Amino acid sequence: MSPSSTYAFRSELPSATRPVRAELANLLRSLQPGQRIRITQTVAINMRRRWTTTVEGVFRGVHFLVTGLATERVPEDDIVVVTVHFTKDNGELSSITLDDNSQVEAISATR
Repeated sequence: MSPSSTYAFRSELPSATRPVRAELANLLRSLQPGQRIRITQTVAINMRRRWTTTVEGVFRGVHFLVTGLATERVPEDDIVVVTVHFTKDNGELSSITLDDNSQVEAISATR
C-alpha cells in the first residue's frame, strides 16, 4: 500500500524522520477540500534568528512527497514528507511540506 492510501487508517501521518504530532494529524484528516486554512511555519535562519511566516488559502488536499533521498546506511529508507496543497487568495496553487514547527488551522471563510 502506498503511504497516501494508508494515512487515513493510522493514528499518525508518516513523516520524514518522525510522526506528525497527533493533533496536527487529526486536523489534517478532518479538513475537506474547499475549507479555508492558515499555515504558519518558522524557519531557523541561523542559531540566533528565526523567521515566521503565515499564509492563508483554500485547502485542496494532503499528499506525501517521496524525495528519493536515502542514506547509505539504510538505502531503502526513503525520506517521505507530508505535503499540504492549497490555493492562495490570488489563485496561485501552492504546497507546503510540514515539519516539527508547522501549524495548520481551519479558519472561517470570511476574512
